[in-house]
Amino acid sequence: MNSPQDDLATLRVENGQLRRAVQELSTLNDLSRAIGASMHSDEVMQTIISRSLRAVHAEEGVVTLLDPRRRDTEASRIYANTLVRANGDGGHSGSFHATQALLGWMQLNKKPLSIADTSADARFAGVAWDENMRSVLCVPLLIKSELTGVLTVYNKKGGQPFDRDDERLLAIIAAQSAQIVDNARLYEEEKALFTMREQVRLTAAIQAHLLPRAAPDIEGYQVAGRSVAAQEMGGDYFDYIALPGGAWSISVGDVSGKGLPASMLMANVQGMIRMLSSLNMAPAEVMRRANELLCRSTLPENFVTFFFSALDPAGHMLTFCNAGHNPALHFSGAGIAELATRSTVLGMFENHGYEQDSVVLAPGDVVVIYSDGLTDAIDAAEREFGEQRLVEVVNEHRNHSAAVILDALFDAVGRHQFDQPQFDDTTAVIIKRT
Repeated sequence: MNSPQDDLATLRVENGQLRRAVQELSTLNDLSRAIGASMHSDEVMQTIISRSLRAVHAEEGVVTLLDPRRRDTEASRIYANTLVRANGDGGHSGSFHATQALLGWMQLNKKPLSIADTSADARFAGVAWDENMRSVLCVPLLIKSELTGVLTVYNKKGGQPFDRDDERLLAIIAAQSAQIVDNARLYEEEKALFTMREQVRLTAAIQAHLLPRAAPDIEGYQVAGRSVAAQEMGGDYFDYIALPGGAWSISVGDVSGKGLPASMLMANVQGMIRMLSSLNMAPAEVMRRANELLCRSTLPENFVTFFFSALDPAGHMLTFCNAGHNPALHFSGAGIAELATRSTVLGMFENHGYEQDSVVLAPGDVVVIYSDGLTDAIDAAEREFGEQRLVEVVNEHRNHSAAVILDALFDAVGRHQFDQPQFDDTTAVIIKRT
């Protein structure tokens, strides 16, 4: 039979355990309410750390989220972003960083890790710990058994090591927090993605306004143009620019690449061409100067193919310079001729010279300037639309207006592709002498 002293000691132990259990439940309920009220990852993790430090009486804590997209499997390196770090009241602020050794151990074991004395733990012999780091307690943040992060506290106040109760409580906090932390991270990523998409949408709208909104009014001629981007934004370009004396420049360009980078370069090229065209220079000189400017302001891998022409409606003369672009096609009573000059793309060789040529347009003649996205369009069997189909469509509709020819051409390309995705920007300009 136990003595009254023994019964009293047992009662005190049980009361202490009960008191700790109540405190733990209070901590967990408080944490649940606090982190459930925010969707900002920084706030959520700051709350987790502050409650953890209070619960286990630690000096400092840190949450480290792993980045599974950046794992160097050959070097066994785990990439991580330490997002939030906090100090307990009165604690010493050290220079703690989650080392690869700790992360590697946690990745392999996926269970709590307690180190009573960092200088004497044989599991991490050779690891250079920060001088102020005496004891460490790490617990994994797991989602469906997958390690997504680590919650770490160190240096228990009073110089004591972390005990089993600390380890158990911190593991419960981590289990309760892991999904909420991930949800907050995903929410912020979704917000960032929405913002980026909105910026892309606005950029695409701005780019659309940079292209001609209407065909030029040229006496004796019809002109129609269209550009369809493969992505939200494209690198193809076409433009009509009024020149002195009633002439017009009509051009098509194709910037290397797709998407936002190509569209940004295209906008740069457009401003450049419009400025040079205003100087009333010959097409070859416009291309030469544009090439010099591009070579000085773009990376070597960025280049532009360009077909630049100047139409004189009084003399019915089309003077052109083809800078590495698809040859334009001239449909006349004598047949079909390619409009090409021996000139390379813009943006590659700064001192390259450019050539130009001219052709007289007779009544009924049609000139088709296009980008390779049109002829390279493929069907389900990966057969290209090709130049021959282009010729057939234009010949079939030559007696119609430039706008009808353009519509027929894009309709034919659309039927050819059917449900195949468009992999390149598609642009065409039709010039017809009426």
